[in-house]
Amino acid sequence: QVQLVESGGGLVQPGGSLRLSCVHHGTSTSSIYSLGWYRQAPGKQRELVASISPRDITKYSESVKGRFSISRGNPKNTVYLQMNSLKPEDTAVYYCNRSPLDNPWPWGQGTQVTVSS
Repeated sequence: QVQLVESGGGLVQPGGSLRLSCVHHGTSTSSIYSLGWYRQAPGKQRELVASISPRDITKYSESVKGRFSISRGNPKNTVYLQMNSLKPEDTAVYYCNRSPLDNPWPWGQGTQVTVSS
């Protein structure tokens, strides 16, 4: 059973930074997965904000391009999202999962990011 555990969220002022972490347990140790960070704001649909391919090619939504950076950790079952120059509109619960979501893993609890002065 795959388990996703996200962490690193919190309350930060506009312009601040946070680094989110996601560990995926129960996955194959010999596979490198295409992963994404998603977020869901209150009253809105979950959206993909960043993804990383098995060859570490990264993509970003226009709303976070130039401010967020996705990377893999070591061991390879960890993925990070470095978030800089945060804006109030970045406030959401952030999740990681496979990208694309053709065969998603069970969603984790996510980590809350609140950007407010």
